[in-house]
Amino acid sequence: MVRFVNVHHLARWVADNGLEALLVDLVAALEADFRRWPVFDKTPRLASHSEHGVIELMPTSDGTTYGFKFVNGHPINSTRGLQTVTAFGALADVDTGYPLMISEMTVLTALRTAATSAMAAKVLAPAGATTMAMIGSGAQSEFQALAFRANLGIDTLRVFDVDPEAMAKFERNATALGFDVTLCRDADEAVRGAQIITTCTADKRNATVLTDDMISRTTGVHLNAIGGDCPGKTELDLELTKRSSIFVEYPEQSFIEGEIQFLPRDWPLTELWQVLTGEADGRTSDDELTLFDSVGFAVEDFCALKFLYDALSDDEHGRDYYETIDLVAEPTDPKNLFALVDVAHTAAL
Repeated sequence: MVRFVNVHHLARWVADNGLEALLVDLVAALEADFRRWPVFDKTPRLASHSEHGVIELMPTSDGTTYGFKFVNGHPINSTRGLQTVTAFGALADVDTGYPLMISEMTVLTALRTAATSAMAAKVLAPAGATTMAMIGSGAQSEFQALAFRANLGIDTLRVFDVDPEAMAKFERNATALGFDVTLCRDADEAVRGAQIITTCTADKRNATVLTDDMISRTTGVHLNAIGGDCPGKTELDLELTKRSSIFVEYPEQSFIEGEIQFLPRDWPLTELWQVLTGEADGRTSDDELTLFDSVGFAVEDFCALKFLYDALSDDEHGRDYYETIDLVAEPTDPKNLFALVDVAHTAAL
């Protein structure tokens, strides 16, 4: 039988365990998987683009367990009263090929994206950072804020969104969570005094959310760019990207979808896993401008799914957060699959 984690299961699991505590543990799990990066199968995600969005498949394996995520990105959905991003994922046993778990991943992706941002910031952000600017206050924003507080102590937020209702929503939620929140008139005002800047916008085009002249050349800043997640979509002025120390998940995918998609393929950059293993430097000076050009990668989804699977033990407590489903056809005789649909046979059961 296969474990099935639906939205209600996952929401209760998060609430019962505490969101910030889970984000700390998930960061630790991500760090462990990034440190064994070479063992994973890696390929850019498989994308099917349409007029209003994209549907993608993100697979990987560590040789023991296989995982994939099915995810969409449809910015137009917000005008339809729908989520712009939805997802589900699965794990399977490599040795037998049998599925182990199917899970909702809309909420789980928000958790893994926030945890990945915090993991990168731990090695790239200026020491002692307390203030983060957030450009974009949509569905991902509260998760990002909590991940940065839980893992880096960020408690002051400067926020701008082109949608006033999204900003008001975020202010209500974040203030209730104990953050010091300032709503700003534009992105330029939001980034003033911030040591970390997170950009998370949904517009599917080559946009310039941050211009080069907005960002100090004398004070250390970390850019956490997570909105560029498809070809043609960017958030940063190209000159700003060029003067940053750039860190990515998987270059082959980042050059297709990230802020670096308009840079030459030989542009200097560092893979984040190399920083976490000590093979490469992260931030090297107090006044450095670092950029985590995050597009989301399958290893992060694999880690989140495995983290969830391992947390949901087979004891009575663990079974509170999943049900089992009969997903695999298993006739008594493995060679007689027909027996499952044979009318005379099934009528006698």
